[in-house]
Amino acid sequence: MAPEDAAIAHLRAEGFAGPYALAIVTGTGLGALVEAVEDRRSVAYAAIPGFPAPGVSGHGGRLYRGRLAGRPVLVFEGRAHAYERGDAAAMRIPLAAARALGARRLLLTNAAGSLRPEIGPGRLVMLADHINLSGLNPLIGEARDARFVPMTEAYDAGLRAHLSAAAEEIGLPLSSGIYAWFSGPSFETPAEVRMAGILGADLVGMSTVPETILARFLGLPVAAISVVTNLAAGIAGGDPHHAETKAVAARAGADLARLAAVFAGRLPEA
Repeated sequence: MAPEDAAIAHLRAEGFAGPYALAIVTGTGLGALVEAVEDRRSVAYAAIPGFPAPGVSGHGGRLYRGRLAGRPVLVFEGRAHAYERGDAAAMRIPLAAARALGARRLLLTNAAGSLRPEIGPGRLVMLADHINLSGLNPLIGEARDARFVPMTEAYDAGLRAHLSAAAEEIGLPLSSGIYAWFSGPSFETPAEVRMAGILGADLVGMSTVPETILARFLGLPVAAISVVTNLAAGIAGGDPHHAETKAVAARAGADLARLAAVFAGRLPEA
C-alpha cells in the first residue's frame, strides 16, 4: 500500500473526491484566501492519516474543499516545511492525495523576502523559476526512474499567462521573479542574500521549491505566487523577523485572494 492510500481513502469517505480545477497551498499568514472559497467544508490535517501537522504560527492546518469563482478547488491552509523535521518530502502525502482526488493543477503561495527594493513589502510576485540552495530534494530515496523529473518549465507557462491576465484584469501589479530556496528556519544572512542575487534570484524563502518538485513528479502543472513580506537581509536596511512576515502577509492576503479568484475563474472546470 502506498503511504498516501490511507489519506486518500479517508478523504473520499469524508466527501473530498474531486475532480478539482485547482489545488492551492497557502503560505505563512495567507489563510485569508480561504475566506474567498464558497460552500466550503474542511477537515483538520490531524484527522487525515499521514498528513503532517504544520508547526509554524500562521499556518492553519486544515484542508478545505469548495468553489472559487465557480471552480471546484482544494485549499491546503498551511504547509509543513522541510526545516520542521529535516524532511524535504513533508508535503508528499498531501500533494499525492490531491492528485489522486482529482486536482488538475497546483497554485503555491508563500511569504518571501525581496532582493529588489522596488518590489517591497505587500507586493505580489509570480515565480518564473527557482534556485535550490538548500541541498535538499524531496525525491531523494525514490527508487523509480520517475525521480528524474525534468524541471525546464517548473512553473507552467500557460498558468503564468493566466495569472498575468488575471492581474491585469483587476489592475493589480504582478511582477515576475526567480525564487531562491534556503532551508531555514533561520533567516538568510546579508552575505547569503548577496550570493543569491549574484546567482540571479529576486526572492528568498524557505518553502515552495520542494512542493514544486513533488508536483512535477506527480504530473501536476504548477504556478506560484510570493507575497513580499520584507526586504531580504542587508537590502536597503532589511532585517526580517517572523512577526513582520505574518503581519505583512495578512495585509496582502486580500490582494492574493482577489488574484487567485480571477485566476481560478479563467481555468476549465476540471
